[in-house]
Amino acid sequence: MKYFLIAGEASGDLHASNLMVAIKEQDASAEFRFLGGDLMQQAGGTLVKHYREMAYMGVVPVLMHLRTILRNMKLCKDAIRIFQPDVVILVDYPGFNLKIAKYVKSVLSIPVYYYISPKIWAWKKYRIRSLRRYVDRMFCIFPFEKDFYQQLNYPVDYVGNPTVDAVASFRERYDDTFELFTERNHLSGKPVLALLGGSRKQEIRKNLPLMIDVALSFPEYQPVIAGAPGLEPDDYAPCLTGRDIPILFGQTYALLRHSHTALVTSGTATLETALFRTPQVVCYYFWGKQLVNFIFRHFFRTPYISLVNLIAGREVVQELFGAKFTFTAVQSELKRILDEPAYRDGMLAGYDEVIDALGQPGASRRIAALIVESL
Repeated sequence: MKYFLIAGEASGDLHASNLMVAIKEQDASAEFRFLGGDLMQQAGGTLVKHYREMAYMGVVPVLMHLRTILRNMKLCKDAIRIFQPDVVILVDYPGFNLKIAKYVKSVLSIPVYYYISPKIWAWKKYRIRSLRRYVDRMFCIFPFEKDFYQQLNYPVDYVGNPTVDAVASFRERYDDTFELFTERNHLSGKPVLALLGGSRKQEIRKNLPLMIDVALSFPEYQPVIAGAPGLEPDDYAPCLTGRDIPILFGQTYALLRHSHTALVTSGTATLETALFRTPQVVCYYFWGKQLVNFIFRHFFRTPYISLVNLIAGREVVQELFGAKFTFTAVQSELKRILDEPAYRDGMLAGYDEVIDALGQPGASRRIAALIVESL
C-alpha cells in the first residue's frame, strides 16, 4: 500500500519515522512519500519537502512567510494528488495539516488519519468540527486525550506514547559511561547542565540567551547545548558571542542521560527529560509577558503548558513562561533543584507517576497494526 505522511517539525519527524519502520514490518510492500525530515528519509521513501523549510511559529513569522507557506501547501496537495496514496497520515502540525485534511477528504476522497492530536484540549476547541468532517481516525499519544474526546463524542485510539518507544530504544543500545561521554565530547568532567532551547530558530533566539546566562551563574556545572535536528552551528552563533559553550548535535538523548539537571523549553523535550529522570526547569519566552499569562489563566482550558504536568495532572515541574521567564526566577528554581535534595526527589517521584501513566513501549507497532488492518 501507499502512504503519504506530513510532519512539520523535529518531534514529528522522529515519531513519523518510527511509525514508518513499524508499518514496514507489517506491510512489506509499503511505499512512502512525505513532507518531513532526515529521520523519515532514513526510514525510506521519497522526501517531497524538508520540515526546516516549513516550521514557522507565531503570527509575525507566519505572515512574513505566508507566500512560502502557501507554496508549500500547494506543493503538498499536488504531491498527494499525483501519488494517489491509500491513506494520508498527518503528524501533529495542525495549522498546516488540518487544511490538507480538508483538501484530501473533500477533493480527493482519500482516507485521512491523524497521529498526535492537535492540542484542542488546551485551546481552539472549535477545531473538533474539522476533525469530525475531515479526519477518519485519530491516534492520541496522551491518556487524558481519550477522556477529552469521549466527552465530545468523537472516538479516538490511545495506544501509548511514541516518546516512550524512542527513549526505550535508545536505552537498549546505549551503554556509555559518563566518563566516556565527557571524553568523547571534550567536556570538562563537571556535572552537566543541559540546555534545550527549542527546535526552531526563533525559539532558540528568544529562549537560549537567558538560559545560558543562568547556566553560567553556576560555575561548578558544565553547560551543554543540545543541538536541534535540522539546525546548524551558525543558528546558535548569535547566542554564543564571547561564550565557550559546547553544542552537541545528534546526541540529545545521550546528553539527557548524563545530565545532572536541565533547562528545557516547553514541548516534547520536557517529556523526554522526564523519561530520563533528569530534573528540569521548564522555560519559554512569549512576547507580551504579562498579557500572555493573563490569556493563559483566563482563556486556556488547561492549567499547565508542560507535558509532564499535563500527564501527572498536577505541578511536578515549574513552568516559567511569559512574565515568569526572567533570570531571577529561572536561577532561583534551578538553585532549588541543585541545593535541596528533598525538592529534587519530589520531582523525580512525579516523573515516576508520569512514566506509569504512559504505559509500556510499543506505541508505534500498535498504531501501525491498526492502520494496516483498517486499510
